[in-house]
Amino acid sequence: MDDQKSLTSVIMVSFHTGAVLDAAITSVLAQTEPVQLCLVDNGNPPEVVRKLEDLVAADPRVHLITGHGNVGFSRGCNLGARAVEGDYLLFLNPDSQLPRDTIPKLKHYTKIIRQPFMIGARLLNRDGKDQRGCRRALLTPKTALIEALHLHRLFPRERLNFHEEPMPIAILPIPAISGAFMFLSRDDFWKINGFDENYFLHVEDLDICLRFRRAGGEIYFAPDIVVTHIGGTSNATKAFIEKHKARGFIRYFQKNFSRQYPLPLLWVLYVAVWLRTWLKIGLSRLKPALNIG
Repeated sequence: MDDQKSLTSVIMVSFHTGAVLDAAITSVLAQTEPVQLCLVDNGNPPEVVRKLEDLVAADPRVHLITGHGNVGFSRGCNLGARAVEGDYLLFLNPDSQLPRDTIPKLKHYTKIIRQPFMIGARLLNRDGKDQRGCRRALLTPKTALIEALHLHRLFPRERLNFHEEPMPIAILPIPAISGAFMFLSRDDFWKINGFDENYFLHVEDLDICLRFRRAGGEIYFAPDIVVTHIGGTSNATKAFIEKHKARGFIRYFQKNFSRQYPLPLLWVLYVAVWLRTWLKIGLSRLKPALNIG
């Protein structure tokens, strides 16, 4: 593959993303190397869809998939990946903003890192702080219980997220990255059958990282690619998000660890997942009533 001539297809799945979608689209189309942008409409308001249709009519680089309703993030990503032409795929959350030189940097890395590869970026919150999920360990029942029970002091080497560790100065291998920014070749993506569509929202990124590594791939973190990821822009309710996150965690453990861990331990983990979920939902409902932030 001639990387100088190859095309990168950026896939964004959008559900009631809000005004930040415009900034995300602008940042993709402003890249200094050729890109194709595939927007997957997972049920945006009609006025947003009309605006996206106008964009498609005005810019041949933009493709829109719409009319299927909210089919979830994983299936939406796969729909986009089937429709694009690029040799490389960049899965990007629609509330993210890319630096103009993102694609050239990614193309450079494809020449110097081991293949097959997946590359993640440094993700910053709106306030400029590093996000938890962009540097991760592989999620296991052990790391999940340590995180859920806040046992980090007892097991300092078993942290799930590495955001509190010093920032590396160069690209390096890492166990897992965030689905908000994932770059890999289209062929390698389909060799592992893309995203598992049984995940509706959340945890699908940890699952694909695990499968990618088990298939012999290497995952990298590129600290010099700095992406602003706003997060929390969808108008989906806290209960909707947290319930799907809990289902995602349970599917992940059942699918990937049911043969390695005793069933009683997994049941304890499932109970902990749902207790954490209902606690977070309850607190989110309590805060407005108490007028607290």
